[in-house]
Amino acid sequence: MGQDDLASKREFLGLDFDGLDTEGALAWIAARSAESPFAYVITPNVDHMVRLTQLGRDLRRAYTHADLCLCDSRVLARLGRMVNVDLPVAPGSDITKALFETGLEAGDTICLIGGTPAHAARLAELYPRLTIVQHVPPMGLLHDPAARAAAIDAAAAASARVTLIAVGSPQQELIAFEMRRSGKVHGTALCIGASVDFLVGNEKRAPRVVQKAGMEWAWRLASNPRRLAKRYLVDGPAIFPLVWRWAKKRRRT
Repeated sequence: MGQDDLASKREFLGLDFDGLDTEGALAWIAARSAESPFAYVITPNVDHMVRLTQLGRDLRRAYTHADLCLCDSRVLARLGRMVNVDLPVAPGSDITKALFETGLEAGDTICLIGGTPAHAARLAELYPRLTIVQHVPPMGLLHDPAARAAAIDAAAAASARVTLIAVGSPQQELIAFEMRRSGKVHGTALCIGASVDFLVGNEKRAPRVVQKAGMEWAWRLASNPRRLAKRYLVDGPAIFPLVWRWAKKRRRT
């Protein structure tokens, strides 16, 4: 898919998803420079869509005002197909990896908001042709406007071509939204969650065959049940009644 597919928005569960797969998203991001007007990319998955129903107006706006909204989850894509919504899959981890490997040029600056100093050091080791600048914000960003403002100032000072916001949702989407409102930041921001852990090798992606089968969630659950059991086994199933109600409303209208 190409950039023309951006015109082909498809609404699902209250968000307008863009019709780009990983390759198309990479091309869209790679076409932008450090001087481009600020834009940000979000990659919602099942967890995000369930959480959206619990967010207030300002946090929902952080999702609905994104410049690029991509489907991160094959499970979400399959649920969409069940109700006749085509959602190309563009996992945030795949986009992040492709950016570092082929989408950026020697000398480009990457600003990492979040992670640990070890993350930045490992990225610099793996990709010496790139300049890595990091800002590590404190915990509790969602309720700390001053800390979010400091993160925005750090991104502005970095003048990076790409800013990676890795502080978890929904605070990373909120920071991206506030970056735009500040008018201080240029280039492209990606809300990447835990993608940097996969990139530096702290965590492993499921084998490709498991990913294509839509079972990466089970792979991750098995690898870290204590951390992920609630997300996948308690919170995640709430997506099914959400889809059912959305489809029912769509039929009526």
